[in-house]
Amino acid sequence: METGQLLHELAERYETAEFLRDDPAQFMHHFAERGDMEVAAFVAAALSYGQRVAFLPVVQALLDKAEGEPERWVRSGAFADAIDDDGQTFYRLTTNHALFGMLLRLRTMMERYGTIGDFVRCNANDGLGAVEAFVRYFDTSGISPLLPRTAQSACKRLCMFLRWMVRPGSPVDLGLWSDFIDRRTLIMPLDTHVLAMACRLNLTATRNASMPAARRLTARMLRYFPDDPLRGDFALFGLGVSLGAKQKGTPHSK
Repeated sequence: METGQLLHELAERYETAEFLRDDPAQFMHHFAERGDMEVAAFVAAALSYGQRVAFLPVVQALLDKAEGEPERWVRSGAFADAIDDDGQTFYRLTTNHALFGMLLRLRTMMERYGTIGDFVRCNANDGLGAVEAFVRYFDTSGISPLLPRTAQSACKRLCMFLRWMVRPGSPVDLGLWSDFIDRRTLIMPLDTHVLAMACRLNLTATRNASMPAARRLTARMLRYFPDDPLRGDFALFGLGVSLGAKQKGTPHSK
């Protein structure tokens, strides 16, 4: 099958509401208010590393502390009563101190700009600019690995968060920021798994995940999805799920 046709078929197959079942994007769909969606999505994206069976319960437990109002929870500083600012491990490489520091910086952002979306609106004109704005803003010691230290890294979770916020008309992504960030400027959320699938389809020869590699792969996806390159994210993820399921000899779950 021709590469373009395969990518389109995979994107169509996987960008469905069922995708949310095992994906961190599910959490932002638990809320109706725009501010709650933004905060839930940001927190979920920041903690989405490692195995899904490990981090999905962690995200859920943290959002449960917000008692259905994550925006109010952060804006009011109520998170300070639920998270000890100490060096104890919260999840894998993330300490309580790192999580507390991220939420404190998020609160300061909201005090200054109003919302996370307003921060982006004031500091970026496109997808790359938004990634760079977040990296600069959270360039504070002690919060790694929640936020990348440099925009030269692939910044996979930030790119994923931006996909959630920008792409309209999707059963997965919210499209809250589609009026000020063009989805054509978004960057592929690149990790080793997506990269492996891209290599398999000869979409890239790069084996290392980095921002230059992510931008080159995005440029290739623009050839197949000129109005919406991150449709390719669903396609490559779907290919990985499909091949993984075949190797295990069991049907895939999505």
